[in-house]
Amino acid sequence: MGIEFITLLIVLSLLALMALGVPLGVTTLTVSLGTALLYFGERAGFFIVAANVGEVLHKYELIAVPFFVFMANVLERSGIAKTLFDSMAIMGGRFRGSVGVQTCIVAVVLAAMSGIMGGEIVMLGLIALPQMLRLGYDKKLSIGIICAAGALATLIPPSVVLIIYGLAAQVSITKLFAASAGPGVLLAALYIGYILLRVRLNPSMAPIYDIPETGLPFMQRLKFMKGVILPAILIGSVLGVIYSGIATVTEAAAIGAVGAVVIAGIRKELSWRMLRDSMRQTVLTVGSIIWLVLGAVSLIGIYNRIGGGEFLRGVLTGLDVAPIVVIIVMMLIVMVLGTFLEWIAILFITVPIFAPVVVALGYDPVWFGVLFAMNIQIYYLSPPFGPACFFLKSVAPKEIELQDIFLAVLPFIGLQAVGLLLVLFIPDLALWLPSMLN
Repeated sequence: MGIEFITLLIVLSLLALMALGVPLGVTTLTVSLGTALLYFGERAGFFIVAANVGEVLHKYELIAVPFFVFMANVLERSGIAKTLFDSMAIMGGRFRGSVGVQTCIVAVVLAAMSGIMGGEIVMLGLIALPQMLRLGYDKKLSIGIICAAGALATLIPPSVVLIIYGLAAQVSITKLFAASAGPGVLLAALYIGYILLRVRLNPSMAPIYDIPETGLPFMQRLKFMKGVILPAILIGSVLGVIYSGIATVTEAAAIGAVGAVVIAGIRKELSWRMLRDSMRQTVLTVGSIIWLVLGAVSLIGIYNRIGGGEFLRGVLTGLDVAPIVVIIVMMLIVMVLGTFLEWIAILFITVPIFAPVVVALGYDPVWFGVLFAMNIQIYYLSPPFGPACFFLKSVAPKEIELQDIFLAVLPFIGLQAVGLLLVLFIPDLALWLPSMLN
């Protein structure tokens, strides 16, 4: 059988199993095992699948994922997000749209402390959304801010998406973290600019946050900044040791996990029950990630072994178009896959094939990793899958329908696309910081 027919058969098998409701990790493992048995026989097929799975589980960098997930869970239960939001809202003062702007800034800080998108959107949905609705903010604007700002955790280091990309593409995770910081801030700036423009054109969308503390002189408001001190120390500790070269990403993740426990202790929120719940949620989250990783790695390993990777790379490099068009085609493929696959499956299915093509075309795989993470951000918001929308729906007031959330995120998807295009055509937006660190 030709590789073209096998490729079509694999795709159809994946779609059929997913349509039957089989979990994605089990689906990819089943298809990879079936392909291995078909090509290599029973004994060799089982051995090859096991070897592919064992290889990824031995990667030292993968240990960073449970550390960062645990750090995010501890911080979520320590109440630091609420304190941070209150401090930033007071420091914002009395200007129209201040609470929306402060929500974006808090989201950037939370993203730099966790790297986990789902937890951040839940936190913002519980803390910031009721506040904005109570103050009379436009419902759709409020929803869009929460979803878009919360999804920044996929891009701003220590993003788990970038860690997994670095493992799949075999590029430096430290360089990926450095390259993604600028685009992450760029997207936050686009969101803030959009908020300020909308409320200027229609002031009724965002009443002024009028409480006594916001009316104090700036120097007197500084005392409320104490809620920012601990998050700043944690972020500085984790990212500082990475960028300075003192520690690896995995070691920095361990520092972050310990730091989160120390912060919870300082805030007198540390308890055995809180640690137990954090560990339990970490196991559940990482367990689901690992199953998806194992299935996707097994499938792409078998597919490459039978020549599928070379076939697809030949198709991409053989296109009679400008190299940048090939990159755009890759981005479109990721967008299409995002309508029915989990991000981690998309990553392991596409990146091992795309990364060598990117290098062959003369582009930096670190830059492509930032583009990939920005594309995943679009996937997080885009209907009909849109995980960010479902995360917010789980904690939003009952009167907010899923349809309302899907409509509210559309302008922010447009802003994400603008940011993606800017980094696509101006690579230095992502590569200036890694170059400076070098």
